[in-house]
Amino acid sequence: MDLLVRAAISGVIIALASEAARRSSILGAVIISLPLTSLLAIVWLYRDTRDTDEIASFAWSILWIIPPSLIFFVVLPLALGRGLHFVTAILLAAAVTTAAYGVWVAGARALGIGD
Repeated sequence: MDLLVRAAISGVIIALASEAARRSSILGAVIISLPLTSLLAIVWLYRDTRDTDEIASFAWSILWIIPPSLIFFVVLPLALGRGLHFVTAILLAAAVTTAAYGVWVAGARALGIGD
């Protein structure tokens, strides 16, 4: 039941952001760029563990993983601007971002960042 409540709350936030984006792309972008999913994950993790060291580690991990996630928002509009079909552009952006995550995480581990 707890998982369903978490999923419902998270789903409502995503639905609100997508509805806002239909009215104003910048408003939708602001809502979705807020660290709402991170905040929710942190709250759920704290509720489950009460371990502030784990929360701090999780927050640092989120910070370190932001740079490769930005690649998605570069590749997608470029692909769409070049006339790629929407689904193809999304898949390409996701694939390039996934590769960037792999390179980034491997580099971070090599430097002793993260676990």
